Amino acid sequence: MVLYRAEGLTARAQARDLLSLAVQEVWGLSPLPDIARREGGKPFFPAYESLHFNLSHSGDLALCALDGAPVGVDIQIVKGWRPGLPKRVCSPAELDWLERQPSLWPAFTLLWALKEARAKESGRGLTSSIRDIRIPLPADRPVQLDGLWFGTWTGQGWAAAVCGHSEPPEKIFEKSLDIPTV
Repeated sequence: MVLYRAEGLTARAQARDLLSLAVQEVWGLSPLPDIARREGGKPFFPAYESLHFNLSHSGDLALCALDGAPVGVDIQIVKGWRPGLPKRVCSPAELDWLERQPSLWPAFTLLWALKEARAKESGRGLTSSIRDIRIPLPADRPVQLDGLWFGTWTGQGWAAAVCGHSEPPEKIFEKSLDIPTV
């Protein structure tokens, strides 16, 4: 599994530029292969079905993962969410963990990213109650749950997560997108 992150995006299409750059550097494919969507909406390369990827963007940030097995990623800008949202979307264990965190919204954003990453890995998206999406509590190292690996990262004003069949790397490759949009 390889992860790439970019910040400073000025257009949504630049998230795809990050994917294109990652696919070229990791798999040597250029231009970016055609992308189609599976029944649940998950994107894939029809010409390279053994190559799996996922892409997320939020504000001026983008994150993508490449792997040889299904993978899901999510990156979120930390913001003040609706006050009642944590009680609606978090399990009792997640709510207990949130109560012990020094700052609610960065911690909640990390839980949200984990749930989104797991939903995206499955290819089904958010088709069930968000509260019912099983995730491990955030940790400072990769964690396994239900046969899947989870990794989390945070930075100034953002939180990100990955869910997949391979152990996540410690490092995310930071890229500058000084290229025109695809």
